[in-house]
Amino acid sequence: MKKQLNRLLLAGAAALASLASSQVVALDGASLYKTKTCIACHGPEGRSPIMPNYPKLAGQNKAYLLQQMKDIKTGARSNGNSAAMKGVMHLVSDEEMEALAEYLSKLKP
Repeated sequence: MKKQLNRLLLAGAAALASLASSQVVALDGASLYKTKTCIACHGPEGRSPIMPNYPKLAGQNKAYLLQQMKDIKTGARSNGNSAAMKGVMHLVSDEEMEALAEYLSKLKP
């Protein structure tokens, strides 16, 4: 009886662990780049912004990109160039910012 109970508990724990790990979904930075409208201003691969004073994002340092997005979202960075992004960043979660920064940092400049 005790062995059966232990087996059931182990099976239940394994099932919960499996369920928990299946809930973790990696965010796709390339898809987010398109769906969050980054592509509209920074170009298809982050290399050809629509305005000459907009930054090229491809190949930038991941930590730098992430910090800029966070600063724009919180208002810590608010200059003329960040005004357009301010309207978008409230739609981007911290996890999505992380995925975007990862994706952009790996693109060829």
